[in-house]
Amino acid sequence: MAIQRLIKFTLVFTLAVILMGAYTRLSDAGLGCPDWPGCYGHLAVPSASHDLANIESRFPDAQIEPEKAWLEMIHRYIAGTLGLMVLAILIMCLKQPQAPKKLPVFIAVLIVFQAALGMWTVTMKLMPVVVMAHLIGGFSLFALLLLLYLRLKPLRIPGGDTYARKLIPLALASLGVLVIQIILGGWTSSNYAALACTTLPICEGNWVDNLRFADAFSPFQGDHPSFEFGVLDYATRMTIHVSHRIWAVVTSITLIVLALKLRYAQSHIMRNSGYLLLLLVIAQVGLGISNVVMNLPLGIAVSHNGGAALLLLTLVFINYALWRKA
Repeated sequence: MAIQRLIKFTLVFTLAVILMGAYTRLSDAGLGCPDWPGCYGHLAVPSASHDLANIESRFPDAQIEPEKAWLEMIHRYIAGTLGLMVLAILIMCLKQPQAPKKLPVFIAVLIVFQAALGMWTVTMKLMPVVVMAHLIGGFSLFALLLLLYLRLKPLRIPGGDTYARKLIPLALASLGVLVIQIILGGWTSSNYAALACTTLPICEGNWVDNLRFADAFSPFQGDHPSFEFGVLDYATRMTIHVSHRIWAVVTSITLIVLALKLRYAQSHIMRNSGYLLLLLVIAQVGLGISNVVMNLPLGIAVSHNGGAALLLLTLVFINYALWRKA
């Protein structure tokens, strides 16, 4: 079906948008263009001398950095293209009598909200709660597109796999644990806390006595001209980082247990899902450790975001297969 092919391509494109968003954020280019949807009032990054002179009068406090501005605009271009693709999916689903209707409508509403969050990310100067919400929205869109694809694609598990059905509570718990970890990761990134701890396994110094959970997880951080590079003190950022790292251990153990149990499933689909989950967990742990040891290199940090997105998709598939097909 044409709609299935479009959704598959949109899934790949969504992952590209997520990775580009991470690259833009980690390159400190989130405010490369201080306005929205254009860049200094233009559809592309201005470079002509008369445009630059006009910008200096309209944005007296802004410092134009073309590389960062282009990163931000490319992210907006591909995000806008993704929006058009989601609209096409919605139209195709509405035209096909047997296609789901509520789910594509919800996905379309979500991407409109994502666009609003993208605007607020800029206009609110990278306020962490908005940045994190934008990240979570992208991951949610990714997962829901996969769910829509699965709803349209026949999936049969011969015999029903009675053993695998016993893993439904564990699979659901694993999904919940991973979602919390993704949220913690988004909060760590949006508060520039990724380098708050630079040693293994937890953090350097007397970190236990410096934990400040109330400040670390308050969505309200006061009024600031900009939240770029973070506004929290070291102890608060360290608390965020430690929370993300400790919950990563919980997440890894939970997902590995599920993956190992899936090895004994009767269906090869579920067994292969378990092997994929195990491989992704090992890779994600390795990327997380590399971020600490190598001082957050850009490529590895972006890959860590991508790994989290693929883990989410894998667990969405496992839960769908267990609930609907096993």
